Amino acid sequence: MIIINKTHSRQDLIDLILTCKLDIVFSFCDLKRDLQDKLLKYIYTNDGNTPIEENIYNITNVYDLMNYLKEHNPHKKLSTKERKDVNYICYQIIQHTKTGRIFHHSLYYKSKQQLEDDMDYIRQFGDIPSVRRCCKLINQERLEQDHFIPIISPQVKRELELKQSIKNENKNSLKVSRGKIVVKFS
Repeated sequence: MIIINKTHSRQDLIDLILTCKLDIVFSFCDLKRDLQDKLLKYIYTNDGNTPIEENIYNITNVYDLMNYLKEHNPHKKLSTKERKDVNYICYQIIQHTKTGRIFHHSLYYKSKQQLEDDMDYIRQFGDIPSVRRCCKLINQERLEQDHFIPIISPQVKRELELKQSIKNENKNSLKVSRGKIVVKFS
């Protein structure tokens, strides 16, 4: 008997079905329990070797899908208190970088080790934009040393790539031709 971990939200299950292109008929009005039942039915009716299309979850067959659903959701949501704590640490790091990264000017950070410990803690919440900004600011000063790479879930990574492609697509360009000079802005 497979039990789907309760940390997977209704929207997460819908996104999983759509991204993996599973052969499951559902409605956006379905409740979380209905989606879980449909996923379990899909798992039980397909053998473990049924291939699943390449996706951001790195799920290749029904066994991988089953293991993914049993485990804690990697795209976990923070509680309000945890998010408040992470945002406070991010605020302190941003203020520290604005003061020129000088420890005796900082009210919160008194040593480099304290800053690195906070960075190690917050980088696991890379889905939060403030955390990504902190990692970027701190990595700018650390030219040769180890960088702090935020851990970003596949869903957020896909959204960021989509936003970047939209930004790149809508850039104005200049086209120059020889002979008669024509300047076109598109």
